[in-house]
Amino acid sequence: MKLTRLAVLTLALVAPALRGQAQQMRSTPAASHVARGAAVAAVTAIALTVSDVDRSVAFYTSVLRFEKVADTVVASEGYGRLQGVPGSRIRVVRLRLGDESLQLMAWGELRGRPAPADARSNDRWFQHVAIIVSDMDSAYAVLQAHRVRPVSPAPQRLPDWNPNASGIRAFYFRDPDSHPLEVLQFPPGKGDPKWQRAKGRLFLGIDHTAIVVQDTEASLRFYRDLLGLRIAGKSLNYGPEQERLNNVPGARLRITSLRAPGGRGPGIEFLEYLSPHDGRPAPADERANDLVHWQTLVASADLAGLATRLTTAGAQFVSPGVVRVEDRALGFDRGFLVRDPDGHVVQVVAP
Repeated sequence: MKLTRLAVLTLALVAPALRGQAQQMRSTPAASHVARGAAVAAVTAIALTVSDVDRSVAFYTSVLRFEKVADTVVASEGYGRLQGVPGSRIRVVRLRLGDESLQLMAWGELRGRPAPADARSNDRWFQHVAIIVSDMDSAYAVLQAHRVRPVSPAPQRLPDWNPNASGIRAFYFRDPDSHPLEVLQFPPGKGDPKWQRAKGRLFLGIDHTAIVVQDTEASLRFYRDLLGLRIAGKSLNYGPEQERLNNVPGARLRITSLRAPGGRGPGIEFLEYLSPHDGRPAPADERANDLVHWQTLVASADLAGLATRLTTAGAQFVSPGVVRVEDRALGFDRGFLVRDPDGHVVQVVAP
């Protein structure tokens, strides 16, 4: 799929609002300490926008063995305000793999722009989910049999000289709408111990969602200091294996992993490309119905307080503050969407 000329021009622009947000969050003293507690109680799901929800459900359930657990249509004014797309009629399908959930969102008549045909793993709108497998060779054979579009040339084993990543095997590919995905196998002694308890299953669950960030420290001020997540791990990854995995020549990444208090839900992993520096910023006018759109869903018992702290710190909201929806069709009645310093969207709801 090719972008329209307008979309290509848009992607070439630096998002000034996001750049200003990152600068303000780097310089705001309040952002260094205000929410070291449990502002966010859990990461509840990862959501992404799709063009054909039935096609995507078939892909995720038949290829990756997710289970469909809910299929809901919402069309009230509140959901349009929440998502920043007035007049929305959204079909939301919730899928589960192990203990984790993935949420597919389709906008029907209000479908947005396709994903850029030339998207790369170091562009700052990049986001994926890491799906854990019990056997990489078997999982790769399944993906090949279904002719998925690869990003990596083949599964990569991260080298032994890197103690935090040694022995991990990983492979990048794309779903039917070109969303990047990763299958990952942890060796014994790495990752959550539950990933070593396969019980005959091949595809086990979602370990984390990974996002490309420009400045790890600015992102920590948002996710750690304001949202209350904790750092769970760090690594510096480079070398031919990493370059092949990401399909980015010269890739050198500073990786920081975060978890909600108590480790509830998937983690959030920062990918800061120390090199190369040619990753493009997120589109300034990206909306929830565009096919590059992802949301990380989190729950907070202090919705109003967290919204106030984010406003004080200069965060950019998608929603007009806390929005009340007319029902609990999606499991909540109040929430808001906010962007991190690089434009990635977090949906915060009351549990």
